[in-house]
Amino acid sequence: MIELDEVFAPDGALAAVVPGFTPRAQQVDMATRIAAAIAGNRVLIAEAGTGTGKTFAYLAPALLSGGKVLISTGTKTLQDQLFRRDLPTVCQALKLPLSSALLKGRANYVCHYHLARNAGEGRFRTPEEAAHLRKIARFAEITTTGDKAECVDVPEDSGAWPAATSTRDNCLGQECPQVKECFVLAARRAAMEADVVVVNHHLFFADVVLRDEGMGELLPSCNTVIFDEAHQLPETATLFFGESVSSAQVIELARDTRTETLAAAKDCRQLTELTRSVEKAARDWRLAVNAENARISLDQLDRHPAFQPALRALAGALGDFATVLATQAERSEGLANCARRLDELRTRLGEWLVPGDADVVRWVEVFTQSVLVHSTPLQIGELFARQLQGHPRAWIFTSATLAVGQDFDHYIREMGLGGLDTPPDTAVWGSPFDYAARAMLYAPAPMPDPNSADYPDAVADVALPLIRAAQGRTFVLCTSLRAMRRIHERIAAALDREALALPVLVQGEGSRSQLLARFRQLGNAVLVASQSFWEGVDVPGDALSVVIIDKLPFAPPDDPVLSARIEHLRKAGVNPFMTYQLPRTVINMKQGAGRLIRTEQDRGVLVVCDPRMVGKPYGRRVWRSLPPMQRSRVEAEVVAFLESLPPPRTMPAPIGETTPE
Repeated sequence: MIELDEVFAPDGALAAVVPGFTPRAQQVDMATRIAAAIAGNRVLIAEAGTGTGKTFAYLAPALLSGGKVLISTGTKTLQDQLFRRDLPTVCQALKLPLSSALLKGRANYVCHYHLARNAGEGRFRTPEEAAHLRKIARFAEITTTGDKAECVDVPEDSGAWPAATSTRDNCLGQECPQVKECFVLAARRAAMEADVVVVNHHLFFADVVLRDEGMGELLPSCNTVIFDEAHQLPETATLFFGESVSSAQVIELARDTRTETLAAAKDCRQLTELTRSVEKAARDWRLAVNAENARISLDQLDRHPAFQPALRALAGALGDFATVLATQAERSEGLANCARRLDELRTRLGEWLVPGDADVVRWVEVFTQSVLVHSTPLQIGELFARQLQGHPRAWIFTSATLAVGQDFDHYIREMGLGGLDTPPDTAVWGSPFDYAARAMLYAPAPMPDPNSADYPDAVADVALPLIRAAQGRTFVLCTSLRAMRRIHERIAAALDREALALPVLVQGEGSRSQLLARFRQLGNAVLVASQSFWEGVDVPGDALSVVIIDKLPFAPPDDPVLSARIEHLRKAGVNPFMTYQLPRTVINMKQGAGRLIRTEQDRGVLVVCDPRMVGKPYGRRVWRSLPPMQRSRVEAEVVAFLESLPPPRTMPAPIGETTPE
């Protein structure tokens, strides 16, 4: 069998198939440590800086191990990239005829049953959505996978997709009349038989929850589990180990029941009328909260006096609905499934209305069209650690941002990895890029207090001379939408007054992929955005030379989940700031900083405007966790550095045209 040294050698297996492959000591060392963890069925937590090549570093030893491998990624985009590009490349290099499978959540696959049921129902908001459903129907006739990502004629966010796919709630399972054609079951069968299975964190935890409930195992058993972008796991785990009920779920259930009633119980007009009453009660519940895009604690619900009466009215409407639906449930499998969904939904809602577990925080989330009630566990470590017991296997957690300096204690504590029989191994590999020569960290002085009203203006004023020196090529990453709008407004106005022809883009003008495509194509643009652009954004080359971060990204202290966690940790005698809030802020900072240097040739400046990074004792932990750049507090030095960079290659895009991300 081929050895790892041969795989990563200058004239080795990867060099033969990867154009421009360059051996990196960090990559080889990481691959060696992962191979040892796999051989010993151990837990390894590994941080690998930008440019290490961590994907090849875990794929090579995992594929050579001979066992079944499960790889979980942070996003569906990364999942597709891994399955369609990286995995075939390494298999080709190693000359291993391994089978692989891509497995996503059921909402990513066309459902024949729901597609046929909804095609003639006409419950679309626009003619465009109806046209999309017809395109999906044609796609379903020719596709072998049913994966919506392959249906390029229909946007991923089209309102037609919910009508053409199933959810855990409305899937009929083995009782479905079209079960033999089911794309989800076909994907699962392929995963059971494959040597390598690629999933995402959401699907992994959906499977964990279902297994804990005794409802079956979606994902196959395996010898090695690898989590890429493992820093996202705590948040994803919290989402799935919690419970929620939304007005959108209620409305979807009412509509599905109405569709099934028209097909199998048309004579029961009372049931159809009740579906409309339930829909109205759900909409009234949303209207009872005078807020939007907000997270509200129970204490703050006093400001929304109509909330509890509206929620109890909905619970009453659901009770009446359940009484009648139970009399019709035997008339079709579809109606029986709606009855089961209604029972589950009422149970979760009842548990939220009557407080129980003290280690769970109950809170409310509000969006433009919907409202949700959540029950969120304050700790997920014990729940997750259960998954590591039982059958011996290796568990690899890797990301570019997991540690605070060299310290993984916060991550081990949060994920429950400290209570294992054998403590996890940990390792940090810094980036192979020459940050000291190619990058600068700038902490401007003086700066006002980050909470002062004029702080966004001060950030914009710091940005302007750097934007001029770099001739655009700047990200301004903000910790709030309000600051983002003000900073964008001030920068755009200043450049307009100076007649500097630099495009200024702002989050919200288009989708993230459209904005990034335009930013890359223009070559001399400024993009002002919020934290959704701090992660998973890749702009290599000279289109990006400056990344400006307005504040250290501490979560808002009035966030209901955060405030409950802080109180929980205090009661346990733990310092919540040092053990929870600061580590999370450091990880987020490292993600934002990671946008700057993406290749060995990139050069640029990272600007952290927040004076707390320099002025507070904990600030040292922040900047010491960042790559080892040159440091400056002098604007003239930073301007000179930027003016020494090669000029941008500008390629103005025709109006309305973008390139895919």
